[in-house]
Amino acid sequence: MLLFNIEFVQFAMNRVIKFIFFGNYFIGLLAVILSVESNVQLRLPLNSVEYYVLLCCATVFYYTYAYTGPLNSKTYKNPRTQWYKDHHAFIRWTQRILMLACILLSSYFLYKHFNTISHLPAQCWLVVFIILIAAVLYYGLLPGSFYKINLRKTGWLKAFIIGFVWACCANLLSFIVLQIEKGEYKVDMILLIWLFVKNWMFCTVNAIMFDIKDYVHDSNKELKTFAVSFGTSKTIYFILLPLIIIGLLSLIAFTTARNFGITTTLINTIPFILLFMIALSMFRQHKIMYFLVVIDGLIFLKALCGIIGMQFINR
Repeated sequence: MLLFNIEFVQFAMNRVIKFIFFGNYFIGLLAVILSVESNVQLRLPLNSVEYYVLLCCATVFYYTYAYTGPLNSKTYKNPRTQWYKDHHAFIRWTQRILMLACILLSSYFLYKHFNTISHLPAQCWLVVFIILIAAVLYYGLLPGSFYKINLRKTGWLKAFIIGFVWACCANLLSFIVLQIEKGEYKVDMILLIWLFVKNWMFCTVNAIMFDIKDYVHDSNKELKTFAVSFGTSKTIYFILLPLIIIGLLSLIAFTTARNFGITTTLINTIPFILLFMIALSMFRQHKIMYFLVVIDGLIFLKALCGIIGMQFINR
């Protein structure tokens, strides 16, 4: 009986883990915690609960979109693709629920803050416009007769665009929404730009690691990512590791110049050190769950370290 119970718990846990990570719900959580980290590091109030729910729902819906169409597992087999095939009807329903939630929440947000939104400065609208255009082009959603661009086919540029969109949402969009919800706040623009660049670099490195995972798939599709163009070894040695080292040194230099203190600096270096170690592990093949749990988990850890580190700032 005990053995049966253990096996049942393991079976249930396996299903829950797949639901969270294969279903992109962890990605939705990442979008929220990165936004929280940005506000905490800028010493600003948090955004409203409804905004965080909207951000989470929109992120899950967006990342799941790629798996809502026909899935051809014969050309590219992995457990996540199979999971989506096995739960195709369920995913279609959850996508409808997520879309409805996004429509209702965004409508409520627009109704509640319409006057403030209508008076947003041009630079805020520019940021929102850039995020939306990048998101649309990433999946090639515009009609082919209108504009034949799909950012998924830009090869090496794809990773930088993914990192850019994540940084825009985490740092810039959350700040814009805060101005809408709670009025104008003065912010250290140099710190805001620094946090934006740091997130951009960190998420770009994360995307490049996923490109290494997708090497065979991208090569078959003639998608010239870094891994396809230069091979795994050169991508790790000449792209991943230099980016991580530059990011780490820049972090130390910036926190030292801003007198953030040794404790805050050390806490914020933890994700970069682990990122360096995981980059070296990319010489070995890993299962898809390794990327979804460990590599994406580093983004979650980075946000936690950023939030915790602020509690030790020299005031």
